[in-house]
Amino acid sequence: MYIDLRSDTVTQPTQGMLNAMLNAKVGDDVFGEDETVVTLEQKCANLFGKEAGLFCPSGTMSNQIAIKILSHSPGEMICERFAHVYNYEGGGASFNSGISAKLIKGNRGRISAQQLLENINPDDVHFPKTQLLCIENTCNKGGGSYYHLEEIKEMARVCHEYGLHMHLDGARIFNALTETEESPSEWGNCFDTLSVCLSKGLGAPVGSVLLSNKEFIKKARRIRKVLGGGMRQAGHLAAAGIYALENNVIRLKEDHRLAKQLGNALEQTKWVEKVWPVETNIVVYSLKKEIHLQKHLQLLASKNIKAIAFGPQEVRMVTHLNVNEEMIRNVCKIISDLPY
Repeated sequence: MYIDLRSDTVTQPTQGMLNAMLNAKVGDDVFGEDETVVTLEQKCANLFGKEAGLFCPSGTMSNQIAIKILSHSPGEMICERFAHVYNYEGGGASFNSGISAKLIKGNRGRISAQQLLENINPDDVHFPKTQLLCIENTCNKGGGSYYHLEEIKEMARVCHEYGLHMHLDGARIFNALTETEESPSEWGNCFDTLSVCLSKGLGAPVGSVLLSNKEFIKKARRIRKVLGGGMRQAGHLAAAGIYALENNVIRLKEDHRLAKQLGNALEQTKWVEKVWPVETNIVVYSLKKEIHLQKHLQLLASKNIKAIAFGPQEVRMVTHLNVNEEMIRNVCKIISDLPY
């Protein structure tokens, strides 16, 4: 059996989650009649201090709906150069919303209020109007690095001064909050919209909830329909999200602990050039130049370990709900014994 460390998106529902899904009360959510979906949306909204929520099939859809609501062509959004909304959503911002992106070179995926300020376009017809800031937390391409609330508040002040909207791609927001122990509602207060993913470390099979005020969510519901995201008896999926929020947030610390254990083992090897700081559940390491990346991944696969390329010489491993202490000990032993 493989130990799958490619991503926390590979998680499988637990028996408790499956039971919750099976027993969910459902209706037609496009008609607004699925009470389990409504419960999930309101639960997330209350947690982050927002008026309303919208259950979407994916984080990508939640993000793209938010961008559509908060911008208009020919505007521009600002994001870090490795942001998911720019790199991994199929060019959706330009395709769906007709806007361009200004990319900032941040620190492991994070940008500062000063960088934001320096990249807002002047009020000149030669430039696209800066309309939106998109922040990702945690930062995937930053190896799971995360923002602190005070950094976000500083950027929110800049956005308020210059009339910019703010969207949070909260793909792994609960991993960040697990480390900072900051208030979700204080985070919510800083953003016009937030997407909260349920299908990564929280272990749900599907889903993301877009959060905002009632007016924006009303608009979002229409855009979701246009994008094909309206689902019927979606309560079975929403029940998994509710179960995840009530049972799986608290255990994220274990994922982080195991990730640090894995990072420590990698640091002891002779064939690793560098292990990035392990802050949450993502471990990224750079191979020495004489190590062939694809052959390295094949070697790991031959030892029943799945990992993923993360750059020309970089490898990513991610701990999650379906990886336990025994598995990580096994991975650490295999890593230490690789024939390099």
